[in-house]
Amino acid sequence: MKLDQEIKAQLSQYLQLLEGDLVLKVSAGEGTSSEEMLALVNELATMSPRISVERTTLDRTPSFSVNRVGEDTGITFAGTPLGHEFTSLVLALLQVSGRAPKVEQSVIDQIKGIQGEYRFESYISLSCHNCPDVVQALNLMSVLNPGITHTMIDGAVFKDEVESKDIMSVPTVFLNGEMFGGGRMTIEDILAKMGSGPDSEELAGKEPFDVLVVGGGPAGASAAIYAARKGIRTGIVAERFGGQVNDTLGIENFISVKYIEGPQLVASVEQQVKDYNIDVMKTQRAKRLEKKELIELELENGAVLKSKTMIISTGARWRNLGVPGEAEFKNKGVAYCPHCDGPLFTGKDVAVIGGGNSGVEAAIDLAGLVNHVTVLEFAAELKADAVLQERLHSLQNVTVITNAQTKEITGEDKVNGISYIDRETEETKHIELHGVFVQIGLVPNTDWLDDTVERTRIGEIVVDSRGATSMPGVFAAGDCTNSPYKQIIISMGSGATAALGAFDYLIRN
Repeated sequence: MKLDQEIKAQLSQYLQLLEGDLVLKVSAGEGTSSEEMLALVNELATMSPRISVERTTLDRTPSFSVNRVGEDTGITFAGTPLGHEFTSLVLALLQVSGRAPKVEQSVIDQIKGIQGEYRFESYISLSCHNCPDVVQALNLMSVLNPGITHTMIDGAVFKDEVESKDIMSVPTVFLNGEMFGGGRMTIEDILAKMGSGPDSEELAGKEPFDVLVVGGGPAGASAAIYAARKGIRTGIVAERFGGQVNDTLGIENFISVKYIEGPQLVASVEQQVKDYNIDVMKTQRAKRLEKKELIELELENGAVLKSKTMIISTGARWRNLGVPGEAEFKNKGVAYCPHCDGPLFTGKDVAVIGGGNSGVEAAIDLAGLVNHVTVLEFAAELKADAVLQERLHSLQNVTVITNAQTKEITGEDKVNGISYIDRETEETKHIELHGVFVQIGLVPNTDWLDDTVERTRIGEIVVDSRGATSMPGVFAAGDCTNSPYKQIIISMGSGATAALGAFDYLIRN
């Protein structure tokens, strides 16, 4: 496969940054996949005198490893890493060549301190926008620690392997042959899962903050930046920096930016946060909030952080159906991200639950990949915008069923169908299929607050025009609040409002 001129131009610039010589060891056979991979590898070699190619036999064919001369680094790409994995390839080349990674020194120290042998394998899709974070994190760990290796496996190329392991969502990571984790994971998430993250004593020993932001999505990042610009001690504690935006593909309504993908926006926002003196504490879940002399936040690991003011911006998560089979078959046919997991259902029959904008958009996307899509909507008619409904009804492989109450997702070791009640006839019906995509809206991440601040009946935090909650000194912003519209740009604005409200509270008290 010949690279187009735009990609070649980008590669040419990056390859000039190589700091040492590289050897790409290639295991290729017959067939289109091997030909495409060979074309990429050979083109790389023609573009830089620092890159040479050797033929070899690796565990999988087609695949190639990226190595320093005379040293196996432990990074292998099984497949052709283009699409969303193009950046993963570029970073692997640069980092193996000796270029310093752009991560905190504390993270580098944690990786280098890991003892033992760890063989990671990540199953990905080139259309998955969550996969590159996992691939890049595991590649970096392989570069920094000789006991760690990582192989990226394109599920579309190694279909038999994917099916034999019942992998039905990406990214899926195996460690030493056993299931390790699934979904988007940052390098901090992986380290925490391996038991190498920051401990509770380190967190509990921190001095009190002037403003502590709970949550690292658009609202939280905006709040932290606005607070830090006031010159006050600011911290962010977050389970996952970027929040839902990490799971968003195309963003076309972020004013001044015509189009950007969610992970790109998160990376840009995170870099801006790093430009300020903000203490960012990742992979930490909030457990309890209490107002004493200062406001105290207890974390799941037992650490207690203290602050003069606090901004809650914990966002929202996908709403679950709450029917039998949903939890049992999650990642075994039940999915929530059509962009990530859609390619794994190519040529198969799937259902989309939900007739709002997200559900109809998911059905339209999936229709181009799968054999047939059935859209199930509880109400008497779809709720999506008219233009989306018109597009949906123009597709030949889509069936829309309204007045459908989902009763059960069925299966054995993975999904094999869905049962629903026809609300007009009260008759139970069953559809045989391979996958179910749930798209029924969001629920705020506020369960941990109990009755400490006023919330609506659906759990949204009630705030005033300054972002203040019912607890003095505690503010809230973004999708976890009773803001009527859940949009990135609105969350950012509400984060700024809450930070200014918190600063005003500080100077008056």
